[in-house]
Amino acid sequence: MRIGLIAIDGCFGSAIASIIDILRVADGARGDVDPRIDPIELAILGPKRRVTTTASMTLSVDHPLSESGEFDVVVVPALGTLTAAATHDVLQSRDARSVIASLGRLDDATTRIAAACTGVFAVAETGRMHHRRATTSWFLGPEFRKRYPTVALDLDTMVVVDGNLVTAGAAFAHIDLALSLVRSISPDLAQHVAKLLIIDERPSQAAFVAYEHLRHEDPIVVEFERFVRASLDEPFNVAFVAQSLGTSRRTLERRVRAALNLTPLGFVQRLRTERARHLSATTDLTSAEIALRVGYANAETLRSLLRRERRRS
Repeated sequence: MRIGLIAIDGCFGSAIASIIDILRVADGARGDVDPRIDPIELAILGPKRRVTTTASMTLSVDHPLSESGEFDVVVVPALGTLTAAATHDVLQSRDARSVIASLGRLDDATTRIAAACTGVFAVAETGRMHHRRATTSWFLGPEFRKRYPTVALDLDTMVVVDGNLVTAGAAFAHIDLALSLVRSISPDLAQHVAKLLIIDERPSQAAFVAYEHLRHEDPIVVEFERFVRASLDEPFNVAFVAQSLGTSRRTLERRVRAALNLTPLGFVQRLRTERARHLSATTDLTSAEIALRVGYANAETLRSLLRRERRRS
């Protein structure tokens, strides 16, 4: 398999390094797993001859972007940004526009596209994600939905595969993305590489999501979040909360879904499990006491919710 890894100035050094290391380890180990596995050839693609990452790592580019179509898989790593505004600025840069243009010219029948973190934004810019499933950095979810409303965004899943399109979550999900590519070659080889590098399975971003850091600007959702956080220990009634915020239940449900891709109750449950885990890790409270602190009459109800969350992950 020929894999082309796109790099532009300012991309995440750890993202580039992790993909390179995992794919090279996989190629080196394939003979030990199954000699019939074809070689894994990795090359750096870019808009210029040399690029520098956020870690000041300088890479020599092997092929220009115009040759992207010669590879079986083209990988787009994180752009090196942490905010919606910075991501927007990078997407307007000459190098990023060159990447987007080259991705847009790829033949769906011959080349897969894999992207992670803010690199998914670059792929979405091509229009290739229209009505398809994808994931990206959890903390940029609201901005992604606003910018690309026709994409079915799944922030709970670490790696989403939709046909010839593979996407992964935040920065260190590049590890999961690289393993996913290896798994498409050989599940046994992927398992072997994971053991060699001591990579734990992380199928979901849900455990890492801190909802207070989600970037959304809807004033109703902001007020809803403040109201809920201030009253997590009280029974939740969506109609009562909507009335307290001066809006209708239907409007509240619609706006919360648009901003967070959750129902109001689903969001409350996520906040409660988040708070419960924090209390469990930082206090000596009993399970029953924690349950009361997050709005449940008994510990078993909370345990049931936590088990359900783990199954979802």
